[in-house]
Amino acid sequence: MADLGKLISDKTAADTQWREQRQAERETAASLRDEGVAEIAAAPEAFTRYLDMQGDNPAYSAGNIAMIMKQNPEATVVFTRDRWKSQGRTVLEAEQDKGSKIFVRPSNGRGYTLADAFDVSQTQGREVWKPRLEDNTPEMETALAALLNYSPVQVTAREDLDAPAYYDAQSMALAVDPAYPDSEAFGAIAAKIAQARFHDHGYNRAYSREGSELSAQSVAYILCRRFGISRELPDLSKLPELFQGRQGQGQLEVLNTIRDMSKQIGGGIDKSLAPPQRSAPTVNRDAR
Repeated sequence: MADLGKLISDKTAADTQWREQRQAERETAASLRDEGVAEIAAAPEAFTRYLDMQGDNPAYSAGNIAMIMKQNPEATVVFTRDRWKSQGRTVLEAEQDKGSKIFVRPSNGRGYTLADAFDVSQTQGREVWKPRLEDNTPEMETALAALLNYSPVQVTAREDLDAPAYYDAQSMALAVDPAYPDSEAFGAIAAKIAQARFHDHGYNRAYSREGSELSAQSVAYILCRRFGISRELPDLSKLPELFQGRQGQGQLEVLNTIRDMSKQIGGGIDKSLAPPQRSAPTVNRDAR
């Protein structure tokens, strides 16, 4: 007769060991994320790298971008194995065990787990498509219309501005000079819309134009990077002030605020350019 008592005891011990191992892996990954975020907050070079990575990987959270940067400093475009497969690419056999750990939500949506993400250089297959908006094209006009829809305040056209766009915090209105080239206008409008959204119709009592400028310009830079529009980097001289008095989770919240706004606006532009079609649900979703 089978020794059920021993079998049950062995299973319990194995389950406990599995849970403890997984918890240790999550704690290690969380520490890696926090280290990466601290580096981004402290160094202009790391912050610049973060903006580029976030623009090239808009679906990933700031925490996951920080983790990838720590594990693979040369990474550019990164997906999980299943996502690469959906893009017509496969992970090279020699790279199967060299992925970067990221946090994802499992298909049941409960909690989070770790998954491997691979840089495009670790894959082979179909050419990677990247959106690119160009001046004087129907696509750019569609994108600009979608972008303007994200303005929380009234938008007016003015030809006497010294810049492509200006947000007046006192009257809470956005002015746009239509004389500027499309690509220059896109970035400027995105930055001013970000300013207006940070102002939140005056409800954000802590708002100031200067205090929100780096975050707003970062949103604009990420959006331009996402859609292949050339734009100068934000002035990073105010980077210490952006994270002043913040550590750990507070630093991550700053990055996620920038990421979340750029993701929301960029997602709306994407939908306007290519209306979504029915597709099978994904197995894992970015979680942190």
